[in-house]
Amino acid sequence: MILIRREPIVARDRDSAGRPRQARPRDALGRPLPYGTVGVEPVPEEPLPPMESLQVARRFVEEGRPFSAHEVLEARWKACPGEERELWQGLAQLCVGLTHAARGNTVGANRLVERGAQRLESYDGGEGPTYGLDLPVVVAWARGEVAKAPAH
Repeated sequence: MILIRREPIVARDRDSAGRPRQARPRDALGRPLPYGTVGVEPVPEEPLPPMESLQVARRFVEEGRPFSAHEVLEARWKACPGEERELWQGLAQLCVGLTHAARGNTVGANRLVERGAQRLESYDGGEGPTYGLDLPVVVAWARGEVAKAPAH
């Protein structure tokens, strides 16, 4: 059987250096909007220093933008020293879980929060820096947020 694709293939957005970049606007929960629509302010793709990453991510979570917080933490995770990878990836996964919860996907939310929690619990048992975070408190808070989120 031959399948014919009827939608046009759209080239991926790229910056002036040819790196893939998302120019499409997004809503507060990271969902793509049609080109030309006004979305939330995009998040810079360059990694911030650790403490600034945490401050910006926290502000985004408090503003109801956990997807943006995830992007900040993901940039830090991709640039961090190897021994900190579990910390930043775990925090990013918690934020993706919060995003799923806000979108009404409780199954996805629970899965991502638990993946992040496992990473953070493992990391907390080591000697890597936590940058002032009380990781068990952060994990408990994220689990509580997901538990009280309504399913759509």
